[in-house]
Amino acid sequence: METTSGNLASALKIEPGITAIIGSGGKSTLLKTLGLELMRGGGRALLCTTTHMFPVAGVPWDGSSRRLDAAPWKPGALHVPGCTCEVCAGMSRGSICQAGVLDPETGKLSSPAEPLDQLAQRFDYVLAEADGSKRLPLKAHAAWEPVIPAATANVVWVVGASGLGKPVAEIVHRPEIFCERCGCEPTDAATPERVAMVLNAELQMLNLNNARIMLNQVDTLADPTMADRFEAALGRSVVATSLKG
Repeated sequence: METTSGNLASALKIEPGITAIIGSGGKSTLLKTLGLELMRGGGRALLCTTTHMFPVAGVPWDGSSRRLDAAPWKPGALHVPGCTCEVCAGMSRGSICQAGVLDPETGKLSSPAEPLDQLAQRFDYVLAEADGSKRLPLKAHAAWEPVIPAATANVVWVVGASGLGKPVAEIVHRPEIFCERCGCEPTDAATPERVAMVLNAELQMLNLNNARIMLNQVDTLADPTMADRFEAALGRSVVATSLKG
């Protein structure tokens, strides 16, 4: 298992184009982390969603239903007078912004008005949060999700380690689907083996065998061997980390 607290874009092998971030247990934090890493490397990064998400704190955004015609925000141009966010503080070399249509009732962004494949022609990296998890560390996917854009270059599947070993009913979004896919009851523990079984089933169902798997929140594990058990049961390499949102 590769454990990293450094450059996640490199560890996850993020290539230019559209990256869909799915799963649970740190998607929004990963979205911002990758965006800032790629920006500091000189890339032009756009953050968005294909479903709904709260705006990413500290990142300038278009905030309208118009096409994103303006050039992306550049370092040194304050997006709010007196802004002290990390990107405005001059820690970057590239550019970053986020786009989407804001719902004033929920405070959430939906997908940008301009198709992502068109946006990908003007940004080096388009990072899209592509499903929801109700802020729970684990989830199972319903038939209509994730919403992965066409021509997606990278898929990162996030798994929240803080849910491992805890009752399915308490820490899984859509526990009934999870139980159906691994043959357990809602009161049973979400063992590393059961989580891996569900993930492998969904990887096959969704034809996402090239997805990169990231196990987040490993610092919360009372039993560190759970991370190795998860990777062994999954049968593929996993990037382990502990992002702080």
